[in-house]
Amino acid sequence: MLTKGGEKLDILYIIINLAVFMILLAGLYAMQRKHVSFSKRVFSALGIGIVFGIILHFLYGTASYVTNHTIDWLNIVGSGYVSLLQMVVMPLVSISILAAFTRLKLTKNIGKISFLVLAFLLGTTAIAAALGIASALLYGLDGIHLTQGAAEAARNAELKTSVASVKDMTIPQQIVSFLPNNPFADLTGARPTSTIAVVIFSAILGMAYLGVKRKQPEQAEHFAKIVDTLYTIVMRVVTLILRLTPYGVLALITKVTASSDYGAIVKLAKFVLASYTAIIVMFLVHLLLISLAKLSPVRYVQKALPALTFAFTSRSSAGTLPLNIETQTKRFGISEGIANFSASFGLSIGQNGCAGIYPAMLAIMVAPSAGINPASPSFIITLILVVVVSSFGVAGVGGGATFASLIVLSVLNLPIAIVGLLISVEPLIDMGRTALNVSGAMTSGILTGKITGEMDKKIYQQEDADLLEA
Repeated sequence: MLTKGGEKLDILYIIINLAVFMILLAGLYAMQRKHVSFSKRVFSALGIGIVFGIILHFLYGTASYVTNHTIDWLNIVGSGYVSLLQMVVMPLVSISILAAFTRLKLTKNIGKISFLVLAFLLGTTAIAAALGIASALLYGLDGIHLTQGAAEAARNAELKTSVASVKDMTIPQQIVSFLPNNPFADLTGARPTSTIAVVIFSAILGMAYLGVKRKQPEQAEHFAKIVDTLYTIVMRVVTLILRLTPYGVLALITKVTASSDYGAIVKLAKFVLASYTAIIVMFLVHLLLISLAKLSPVRYVQKALPALTFAFTSRSSAGTLPLNIETQTKRFGISEGIANFSASFGLSIGQNGCAGIYPAMLAIMVAPSAGINPASPSFIITLILVVVVSSFGVAGVGGGATFASLIVLSVLNLPIAIVGLLISVEPLIDMGRTALNVSGAMTSGILTGKITGEMDKKIYQQEDADLLEA
């Protein structure tokens, strides 16, 4: 309990911290006024935020009154920014899919595009699961030796409630849950599978539009104009929000570095190292696939970094959706239709990090406790198949990896307690997983665009103008 004198001093420290933060925000704004590129501002925010967060961490500690209340105020910028992005996600997903049908004349290639996007997303998820398995076996990870503290116990109590919703569901039942029964409720994100339900609903509307276009072209043209208008407005809103990215990144990375439990990270260093080994190798697989498509992987990294950086700091694939689409269209030269499909599908299907690597690693770690040999070929094949199927409908928001892990472990009749035991390092690993999810969606868009010829290679190869200069 704080004394009056101590409380006044703590309040003074908080005010000083916030004053410094405001100065840092003003510095980023000054960079914007001087027309410093979007990418440079994002990376500057990342570096400054890391330094500022570490200073707060070592000055006050993670659990102090000063740190907690400083972060609480920083959340106005950080969490507020993510909330704005999440606000526009569902309208963007819906209107983007519709625009793929109405605005972009994809009537010929729509089936091929959908197939290729899904094939690349699911194919890379299978590879990611295999890499997660290999990494867990290579590092000799074992869930038996993990200890449970108060935070872990509380987390496991929550998970027991969560698992009840997925535990008794068969794979066919899970597939049925993807279908929209109330699209208006799904637009609010009411279910974990709302995103894929919105995608399906919008695709059905798009197919209906194609049917009307053949029989009643005048009505179809009127509908297309409405969709085009809505698309233009939504994308303008997206642009306005994305301009706030450097400020959001600064607040988010400051929060992560200031509040992380470095002691717990050290204790679970082997798991963190194994996770990032699998994540980095999977990222290299993305670059290899891009190289096989005769495109420069170096250019991909240069152009994708702002979006991947935001995904890393925000830990939200859904929040990164607008930036994902903008990057694919303006930096990679992908047609808007394919960019919309790959980015939207990538939110709820085939997430390489959250739905691929992570559940596979956890399953390997707990398999011995269930009397299963984790290196058994039959178990590994079964695990990869379950991971791929379970990747359908995993929402690209906080908790997606947990949801995916619960499904995979429940289907395989493995204990779920391990999910809660890793709570202390979850944020750190989630950063890498989310960036990998977004990279997987971008890679599927690039490969699909290259195969279908709906990619402007000149845009991909050229030096970038600022992403958000309009």
